[in-house]
Amino acid sequence: MPTDALLDRFLAGLAPLAPVAVWAHGSLAGGDYQEGRSDLDLITVLDRPVTARTVWRVALLHARLRSEPLAGRLHCTYLTRDTAKDAGRRHLTRAHEQLFRRTVTPVTRTELHSFGRVLHGVPPADALPPVPDGELAAFVVRDQRDFWRREVDRAANWTQDVWVDLGLLTFARATVTLREGRLISKREALEVLPGLGAPGEVVEDIRRRRYDGPAPAAPAPTTEKWIQRRAGLTRGYLGPAIDSLVARDG
Repeated sequence: MPTDALLDRFLAGLAPLAPVAVWAHGSLAGGDYQEGRSDLDLITVLDRPVTARTVWRVALLHARLRSEPLAGRLHCTYLTRDTAKDAGRRHLTRAHEQLFRRTVTPVTRTELHSFGRVLHGVPPADALPPVPDGELAAFVVRDQRDFWRREVDRAANWTQDVWVDLGLLTFARATVTLREGRLISKREALEVLPGLGAPGEVVEDIRRRRYDGPAPAAPAPTTEKWIQRRAGLTRGYLGPAIDSLVARDG
């Protein structure tokens, strides 16, 4: 299985950095992983500070993986024991074929504590503080209000599959988190969307592309007319839906 082979090579390449732990979150940990479609979302905890040499070794490790199938989908954030406690800190990250820094969000932290998959070392409870009461809900509201609502107004985004998929699925997941205080998978979010009034044509489009059969080697051809119609339906739904969610729970 290409996923297992990639993870084995990644863990072997990490050995010189002597990681305290390597965890999976997202689809790979939550039981909704679709090979060729889903990202491999990982967290690595190191015992020493991240220095310039660490950055070089991380960059080299990922460069050596480029020839592996699915390597472009492997995303990893590098924490240390000392920095893991700081929820606002930006950590070294390799994702989307780039090195940059980003936070480990309350959603990711909650996933790790709820169903994180240990690939190496200690479990999340031994190295990562739990998410305080109210922090997850506050983050979800901010994400919908400050990021997704703004992006709805940028029409060019919504001709792309990834924006349609993540926009609707993230909204459904946010709604369930705020209503019930729990996290759900993307597959569960797809089942929730019709009950939230999402356009059925778009929900079925997402289902077909994400779950019907093996991942295609290339995107299926789509007519420009449908792309534009889908964009309009998605934006027309998401704008008011996010406004309502934020007004009720913000």
